[in-house]
Amino acid sequence: MNEELIESLVDLYGGRDLSPESEEILESYAFTDAQLSHNLSTLRKTVDLLKSDSGPELTEESYQRILMKIYARGADIEPSFSAPVHLQYQLPIQG
Repeated sequence: MNEELIESLVDLYGGRDLSPESEEILESYAFTDAQLSHNLSTLRKTVDLLKSDSGPELTEESYQRILMKIYARGADIEPSFSAPVHLQYQLPIQG
């Protein structure tokens, strides 16, 4: 395999998107290349850590603080509410 193909497979390896056979081939190349070995191991650890993280806690206070900062910068983010269809009455046409 050429180096461009190997480098393009590193991302797939990190996300566990390669077939087991392809992973074995990529790992065999990593035995001879220290930089590739480092990239494979650190990327896989990083992806696993990010997938296991539940994300930040957003409290109501945090939500309001973010909203006020957005308003202060001049963004017009008023929610638009459309009138429900059941409140629209049809008037008979006279003529």
